[in-house]
Amino acid sequence: MALRPVQVNIKALDPPAVGRFWAEALGWHAYAPGVTTYVGPAGGLVWPDPVAVGIDVVPVPEPGTGVKNRVHLDLATTSEAHRAELVDRLRTLGATPADVGQGAVPWTVLTDPEGNEFCVLEPRDVYRDTGPVAAVVVDCAGPRAMARFWGAATDWTLREVTDDQAVLRSAADTGPYLEFLRVPGRPAAPDRVHLDLLPYPGDDPAAEAARLRALGAADLDVGQGDVPWTCLTDPEGHEFCVLAPS
Repeated sequence: MALRPVQVNIKALDPPAVGRFWAEALGWHAYAPGVTTYVGPAGGLVWPDPVAVGIDVVPVPEPGTGVKNRVHLDLATTSEAHRAELVDRLRTLGATPADVGQGAVPWTVLTDPEGNEFCVLEPRDVYRDTGPVAAVVVDCAGPRAMARFWGAATDWTLREVTDDQAVLRSAADTGPYLEFLRVPGRPAAPDRVHLDLLPYPGDDPAAEAARLRALGAADLDVGQGDVPWTCLTDPEGHEFCVLAPS
């Protein structure tokens, strides 16, 4: 049994607007299959996408707290000219420069129209084949512990682990990376952005959730009620959901 990361879930007051922003930012398309706005590669809605990790923007009634999200996206660029052009275009679309204590760095930190942080990276060879999303990045206190949990929870392969970071990627070596970066002392707040995981066809979501609890996950009640997915937290309290296959 194993789970695959299929989408980044973003809570928003205005999901269509946030979805349009991310679609324009990534060169993808915003789809409206129901109450949420799903952002994935253009050419028609394919879910789950075989390579990309999509974005699912879900409606919530409350705005963000202003506390930095523990999960964000890093966007890939191919040259300095591309990075500069992308930053300018994103600001025209409604992105805002952000100071999260990064200091003098070669990448650019921005927020989307509802204040969710993301980074536009300088060109890096490691991200040359990821597509527009280079990585899903998670702030954590213990990358090694996160590597143990998420390496066992998903079918992605552990590529690197140190005291400062853990890096996973799909076994096919395609799509974005999943990176856990050590950021000690960051205050916890309700997660505005989290990962959604999907079982493979024929696997039992309830059995998968039980397996995750045995690995250290805990049940989470965010007022979801009776829904076909399961809300959990990892051993450091990062929220995530186990979806039911459609």
